[in-house]
Amino acid sequence: MSRLQISSFRDQKNLFVPYIMAGDPNLEASIDIALTLQESGAHALEWGVPFSDPLADGPVIQAAGDRARKNGMNILKAIDGVKEARKKGLEIPVILFTYINPVLAVGEEEIIKKMREAEIDGLLVPDLPTEESGPLRELCGNANISLISLVALSSLERMEKISSVSEGFLYFVSSYGVTGVRENFSEKLPDTLEYLKTKTDIPVLIGFGVSKKEHVNYFNSISDGVIVGSALVKIIAKNEKQLIHEKYRKDALNEINEFVTELIS
Repeated sequence: MSRLQISSFRDQKNLFVPYIMAGDPNLEASIDIALTLQESGAHALEWGVPFSDPLADGPVIQAAGDRARKNGMNILKAIDGVKEARKKGLEIPVILFTYINPVLAVGEEEIIKKMREAEIDGLLVPDLPTEESGPLRELCGNANISLISLVALSSLERMEKISSVSEGFLYFVSSYGVTGVRENFSEKLPDTLEYLKTKTDIPVLIGFGVSKKEHVNYFNSISDGVIVGSALVKIIAKNEKQLIHEKYRKDALNEINEFVTELIS
């Protein structure tokens, strides 16, 4: 059973799951950021894998992926990074956020084996349709890894089917389009989430566009928690130089801690 399936995660209210890109600005900094997010109150962590042709990533996440790829980051190094983070004290669930091509390039069985060795709890593949996820889902199940599913406002007719196979949590995409900070959200969200929650007993978390305390408070009132990516990655990008050098990293980590503490307090 993965850490996403035990009660300490599943039954928690107001779940907070941050996203960072592995290797942005370098792997050592990513590990320290992950540990800082854990100290700040993150219940789990999405650990992004850079990919040259991302489907769901907005400009902020794409830029983070570019920086990470220039540093030589790839899916195997990202997985090894989680192993190093575990050795340094990372205990919260980790979800590998990647696309299907990097998985297929290495091989599904090999990726799952490496993920298990690194104690990664979940896998999220935005460009893998539920209808085509059977073989990978079976491999994940055999390794006690939760294959996370995404649902969106446009998925209304498929929500029951997606919910029936989902594990860990359901990632509800708040808006049409790609990731990125937003000011307004659809008026259909409350009713759609209410309907979705009748179809599943696992947590439903909202991502895409969540960047302010007001967003977090609102989404916590209609769902089980939030996923925050672009707003956090922006802070990492702004502090790139400080994060690269261990000597100056502490101040940047403190800024990340203050942002998260304010966001979820």
